[in-house]
Amino acid sequence: MTASVVITGMGVVTPAGCRLDEFWAVLRAGRSTAAELTGLRLDRHKVRIGCRVAGFDQLDVLGAKEARRLDPFARYGVTAALQAYADAGSPRPDPGRAAIVIGNAVGGRKTSDDETRNYYTGGPAKVNPLMPLINMPNAAAAALSMKLGWHGPALTIASTCASGADSIGYARMLLQTGQADVVLAGGCESIMTEVTLAAFGNLNAVTTSRNDTPQIASRPFDKDRDGFVMGEGAGFVVLERAEDARARGARLYAEIAGYAATSDAFHLSMPAEDGAGAVAAMTRAVQSAGLEPRDIVHVNAHGTSTPHNDRAEAVALHKVFGPDGPPVTSSKGVIGHLIGAAGSVELIATVMAMRESVVPPTANHEHLEPGMQIDVVHGKPRKVTPGPALSNSFGFGGHNACLVVTPV
Repeated sequence: MTASVVITGMGVVTPAGCRLDEFWAVLRAGRSTAAELTGLRLDRHKVRIGCRVAGFDQLDVLGAKEARRLDPFARYGVTAALQAYADAGSPRPDPGRAAIVIGNAVGGRKTSDDETRNYYTGGPAKVNPLMPLINMPNAAAAALSMKLGWHGPALTIASTCASGADSIGYARMLLQTGQADVVLAGGCESIMTEVTLAAFGNLNAVTTSRNDTPQIASRPFDKDRDGFVMGEGAGFVVLERAEDARARGARLYAEIAGYAATSDAFHLSMPAEDGAGAVAAMTRAVQSAGLEPRDIVHVNAHGTSTPHNDRAEAVALHKVFGPDGPPVTSSKGVIGHLIGAAGSVELIATVMAMRESVVPPTANHEHLEPGMQIDVVHGKPRKVTPGPALSNSFGFGGHNACLVVTPV
């Protein structure tokens, strides 16, 4: 019999706050965190807004020297992971059987851009020799393994916007196959630089029409949406086999009951219009949990606020759940799109909704696009009976990852 895997700790670093209670309160209220981006040279940019991490002080867990040697994405990741570890009661597994799995799409974008600027303004001698170590995508996993002294696998998964969800799904498999006893898993990302914002603006993926009204810019599934708002942050969970967690008296948040990943094999940036890859991922995730679609009581959608992605996801949701499907919400109306961290942060939001028996509203959603046949929670939170819930993450390149959580 396959072992049950449960969440025993959770930690977040997000635009909605850097503590679990802060994050949940802002999300439950449906309060957007988007604002004008200051400190960046964006006067010629199409987009000048984003959702930045709020209230973060890496010196709470990192020394000054250590912090200087980490790009912001890794600082966020290590901080959120250590928060989750403490929340789990600081388990003490055999170091050789303790694993880390981190999702990240880009790596140290800020470091890369800063050192490129140093090169062109000051020449080769001005480039930081530690740059390759600071901006490598696996820097967070390496730093965390050294911080905890864990010698098991320390892996980095890069499946763009599905990375955070895939990290948790892979961590679950490590536990179920007996390769680890405790796993810290999640995603982290920080790519709000001038170059990246210019690229996404030119790609027409982010909203460029609401620079003067940032708080209403991200509007998933709304008929007036025109792109996502960039976010940043990290979300981590501690995973253990249920029998091990109970034996040590740990708090159990939820069971990771199902997981599936598929590929559209269609386009680098556009989802397949028929949602076939998303349908397959959702269906397989629900089946792997031993459930039927009718058992799902809530879906935390990928819901980016881009025209094509939301439309394809709505089609897929209708195909899987039918006309009377479960309530759907998107966290991105509040925190923006956290790219490689989106899946893990939104999985944590899904768990909180299940535990609190309430689905947060989709911020800024006012009018469902005609033709969409889904029940989008908006305006105010909605009470639900706790039960199995689905968290969707769909990434550039056609990566689809879905996680099912159930009460314990």
